[in-house]
Order: sequence, then C-alpha cells, then structure tokens
Amino acid sequence: MTPPGVRSPGGRVVGAEPLRGVVFDFDGVIADTERLHLQAYQDVLRERGMTLSRDDYETRYLGFDDVGVFTTLAAARGRTLAGGDLDRLIEAKGRRFTELVAAGDVVFPDAPACIERLAGELVLGIASGALHQEIEDILNGAGLRNRFSAIVAADDVERAKPAPDGYTRAVELLSAELGRPPSPAGFVAIEDSRWGIEAAVAAGLPCIGVTTTYAARELPGAAAVVSRLADIDLGCLAAAHHRGAPRVDVRPTPVHNGAK
Repeated sequence: MTPPGVRSPGGRVVGAEPLRGVVFDFDGVIADTERLHLQAYQDVLRERGMTLSRDDYETRYLGFDDVGVFTTLAAARGRTLAGGDLDRLIEAKGRRFTELVAAGDVVFPDAPACIERLAGELVLGIASGALHQEIEDILNGAGLRNRFSAIVAADDVERAKPAPDGYTRAVELLSAELGRPPSPAGFVAIEDSRWGIEAAVAAGLPCIGVTTTYAARELPGAAAVVSRLADIDLGCLAAAHHRGAPRVDVRPTPVHNGAK
C-alpha cells in the first residue's frame, strides 16, 4: 500500500488529510451559462462583422475568458484590436450577458440541492473564469451565496486555466477558513472542461468531471466523471479524494486571467 501523502507508482498523490472541502467551477457546473456567454459573444461580434459558431466556441474558445476569446479570435481572423477596442468589446459583451442572465433562471436544477447537501459537511469555494460580480449576482439570485466561503473569479487572478492560479487562490482562502496553512490536501474540484481539470490537477486537487458541456471521453485527467451534480455526494467525493490528483503538464496560455 502506498503511504498517505506520497505519490503512488501511477503518479497520483494519495491524500493524508480527510476530505475537507470542494472547489466548484461555475459556468457549466453550477450555472447553465455557457450558452449565454456564446450568445453574448455572437451578438457583440456580429455588430463588428465577425462570427463565432457554436462548434468553434466549444472546440477552440470555451476554455478562455473574455480577453482570451476576443484576442485569440481577432488574431485568427487577421484583425487587430487597436486602442481601446478590447475594453469596449469586453464591456459590450458584459452588458449583453447581464441582459441574457436577467431574462431567466440560469442555475442548473440540481445545483441547489447538491450545494446545500455538501455545505452541511464541507467548506465550499468557486474557481471560475466568469467575472466576480456575475458570479455574485447569480448566486445571490439563487439564494446560494452564503454557502460559499471563497469565490475566485477572472478578475481575481493573473493567469487563465489551464494554469492553476484560480484553484491555488481558492485553496489559500479555504485553508484560512479552516485555520490551517495553505494546502490542496483534503480538497476536490468539480469541472466541466479539460482546461479546468488541468488547472485543478496542476494545483494539486483531484477533479470530478461533469458532462454538462463535454462527453466523458473529452475530460481526461478526471478522477471520476458524472453526468450531473445530483450524482455527487460525500461518497463520490471521498473516492475521488482517495484516488488523488494525477501529474499533468500545464500548457502555456495566451490570456492573462481565469477561464470560465
């Protein structure tokens, strides 16, 4: 048997700590907002003579934040964003996204019950590439804000997923909540994309993948894969925690803050 706290022959870290907390991604995990982000991008880009298909978004851009989407897409189209163009695009997209969110309930139906169930036993946090205020507004509207001890958003970190910055900061905040030095030991992440899984694993967290956005085969590196949050309970989290986080290499990223 591999001793706790060291890497097994398969390269996984076996946690010495008991399960302490969960760090959720937001878009595509708690909130069904990826479709709204895409529509907001499409509406803003259309006004500027550019297009973004669903296939293109899901294949190339879903792992980026607003800065990454606009800069990478403009480069792919041979366009240059001069002066304040990028800031204006981000502001316009943010306004459009807010309008779309206000038009309906965007929290996944099984998210509140899952969050309430886990909040009674563990500390909860969020590591997301959405903007901080967007997350706050949606959680407050759903009556879930007080269940989370830490929220780390795109505007709280420097580097995007698959870099580990968002998860590393969430672990720091949750460790402080537990009154202990920062350590990923005892935490499990929940993600819907390979970029997010890579970020969590790079920060030292085993990750459960949820197939709300991608099929199970497109979520490599996950310690377990489920179809929805209703399938996640303490037993599922404990099993992922026991398996530990595999060693992965994080690819360089062209954007400066968190992915969604």
